[in-house]
Amino acid sequence: MTDPTGSDRAKPGAALAVLTAAVLLVSVDATVLLLALPSISESTGSSAVQLLWIGDVYSFVLAGLLISTGALGDRIGHRRLLTAGSAAFGAASLAAACSTAPWELIAARAALGVAGAAVMPSTLALIRAVFPEGDRRAKAVGLWGAAASAGAALGPVLGGALMRHFWWGSVFVANVPVAAAVALTARRLLPERRATGPAPWDAPSALLCVVGVLSLVYAVKETAVHGVGGPDVPAAALTAAVTLRWFLRRQRTLATPVLDPELFRDRRFTAAVLTTVVALAGLSGMLFLTAQYLQLVRGLDPLRAGLADLPGFLGSTLGGLAAAGLVRRAGVRGALTGCLLLLGCGLAVFGWVRADTSYALLAAAFLTVGLAEGAVYAAATALALDSAPAGRAGSAAAVTETAYELGAAAGIALLGSVLSGVYRARLTVPPDLPGHAAGQARESLGQAAETVAGLPAGPARALEEAARTAFLHGLRTTAVAAALTLLAAAAAVRLLLPRRAAGPPSSEVLEDGSAPASGRSADS
Repeated sequence: MTDPTGSDRAKPGAALAVLTAAVLLVSVDATVLLLALPSISESTGSSAVQLLWIGDVYSFVLAGLLISTGALGDRIGHRRLLTAGSAAFGAASLAAACSTAPWELIAARAALGVAGAAVMPSTLALIRAVFPEGDRRAKAVGLWGAAASAGAALGPVLGGALMRHFWWGSVFVANVPVAAAVALTARRLLPERRATGPAPWDAPSALLCVVGVLSLVYAVKETAVHGVGGPDVPAAALTAAVTLRWFLRRQRTLATPVLDPELFRDRRFTAAVLTTVVALAGLSGMLFLTAQYLQLVRGLDPLRAGLADLPGFLGSTLGGLAAAGLVRRAGVRGALTGCLLLLGCGLAVFGWVRADTSYALLAAAFLTVGLAEGAVYAAATALALDSAPAGRAGSAAAVTETAYELGAAAGIALLGSVLSGVYRARLTVPPDLPGHAAGQARESLGQAAETVAGLPAGPARALEEAARTAFLHGLRTTAVAAALTLLAAAAAVRLLLPRRAAGPPSSEVLEDGSAPASGRSADS
């Protein structure tokens, strides 16, 4: 069927290029500031708290708005939302580059999060529109996932390269031509898709969803930094529980809900979301902990530590590209359970890590974990799109991406808490250490390293050795716990997924109100 604008005449390859460029744009911005923060602090006079908000507000807002913007795309059209989001992304990037005060940069980063939330669900919903066939769609989603992983890996490298030759604002200026290209080509190369008979937008539901998800992500991230006893954790967790419960109850009263709870009645969709959360929790948690290991135990500087992690990101990219072939050979259930098992085995390698462990072994473990996670995420995302009605494609895509964000935050919080608990329990503080220094050293390995710098040579060596030993005990324990969780998740997903499942009926329409040709979903 032909869109009145002629966009359906575009070749699928050209359409996919636009969509992967859009997801690459959004994923790069999540990590591009990592090496620019010191320069930002110096030039804008940002405090430590303001720097945290500059770094985190983008992902907070992105995660909080994904479900609402996914449902909005189902109503007004995903191409329209993608075009507007890309244009807004470019404008917000220019605002960020021109910021001279911390509050200006925080506001611009929040605006980037809003724009990114408009772009991300639309990319997946439009992939479903451009590739109705299950196998071709799985390949396209695999490339989409590879672009997301590559963007996260490219961010620090791109930021470091730009910072070497230009000022910190250049990391934002680099977004502008890509955002402009996506906005200008989307209307010509992409079809418009929306749900049948779009209903009025329910603003109270959108507000409840945003407040609930933002509070939940904030509570999880604060738990990672301060533990469950952090000053803001109980209030944020209570706010999340109340508002999300209210949100879900309201959805059951609406003819066209922002998030249809019926999506989770399909065991395939539930399995896809569960897989995404668990896989991302394992990967992000271990990358967070191994970053400390590489810098504080092995003594690498931040840039070398980031390069040491690259096999994981490379594996994630390759895994996303290989996901479609794996699903074709093993089926979705076999692919997801097998990759979750492989991910668990890769994490288990860190259960035997020492201070002098060969980097070749670490690189092999990073590569294994990345391969498994990339394949899992791509296959789970494709499964979520296949299992949802076409008119809910945006909502389904938004739920999987929210699961991605929550899994990443939860992995750091939960695995970080396990490591901190073991570290404190196993740390033997030298008896001649002053009380305030002992208390600081018990907080973390990083705090212990700062304490060592102000001590005489003898106590410093003793504390340094004790802290590293306690950290390695915690790292090994955490790795084994994460591996066992992944093995349990593999068993749960295998039970949830049927051997085969047909695709859902289409309720998708073109801009002129006609229905597109539909294809069968891949075997599950």
